[in-house]
Amino acid sequence: METNQSIIFGPVPSRRLGRSVGINNIPPKICSYSCVYCQLGRAVRMQLERQAFYKPEEISKAVQDKLEETRKAGEKIDYLTFVSDGEPTLDVNLEQEINLLKPLGLPIAVITNASLIWQKDVRNALTKADWVSLKIDTVEENIWRKLDRPHRSLKLSSILEGALAFAKTFKGKLMTETMLLANVNDSILSLRGTADFLGLLQPTTAYLSIPTRPPAEKWAEPPDEHVINRAYQIFEEKVKDVEYLTGYEGNAFAFTGDVEGDILSITAVHPMRNDAVDAFLKRAGANWETVHRMVEKGLLIETEYGRNHFYIRRFGRHPRVNS
Repeated sequence: METNQSIIFGPVPSRRLGRSVGINNIPPKICSYSCVYCQLGRAVRMQLERQAFYKPEEISKAVQDKLEETRKAGEKIDYLTFVSDGEPTLDVNLEQEINLLKPLGLPIAVITNASLIWQKDVRNALTKADWVSLKIDTVEENIWRKLDRPHRSLKLSSILEGALAFAKTFKGKLMTETMLLANVNDSILSLRGTADFLGLLQPTTAYLSIPTRPPAEKWAEPPDEHVINRAYQIFEEKVKDVEYLTGYEGNAFAFTGDVEGDILSITAVHPMRNDAVDAFLKRAGANWETVHRMVEKGLLIETEYGRNHFYIRRFGRHPRVNS
């Protein structure tokens, strides 16, 4: 058995999940994908066959030990999260592990690349969780193979069908995450195709991501802010709640009196339309000079979509972030 420290980590701060204790139920880089943007590098073993990696009782004991340690330190925990150095649904014991952790009284999340969701037993396991995030980078086969570099036996059509089947039965919070890469899946046609599918899936929140840590392949670069804003607007036409997931940990949506800080926090989550900025400035007792100064300093980008002007936070290439 590996040490508890290699299986359980945290709690770590997450904008999506608050204070989360991570469960690393897969040994490093055993995965069904070898994504070009993965911060852990290329997969060392590609596989589709589900197997046992750790005994469920070992994981349950490791989590309980971590919770006891954390509570003694007076720290708060919001979620237990299966987030692995590989693909967590490759663990054939995932459902049993979730069931063992349920009595601890904390909601359970699973962050998956969705590659195995066409399998009924995987869908059944995921329905036991309270919060599930599915990776939906594209609905185009050629782009998917270039971007996510899946196991050769996988079929994108089966994955998309499995995701729709899961969404019909899942009672918890369903999230999606779409990683945008410059000149790969960020064209208007590609974005509209992905947005149309998400419109059928109807997740609680659709997250848009960009590479914020050094990727597996150096050429995997994020789009510029104008393209990121365009993606947001296209997704918002189909999904009720769309957010950026760019690694910036700010006090999003809060009004603290720090006008620049508050605007950066909000625009790191979603773009602000011209009228929304105006209303915010009036509420803060500030004027447009503040915004103009932020644009001049390179903190904000002013961009257009349709007939509206938007402001979006400038995103760095690979800043240090929390997950």
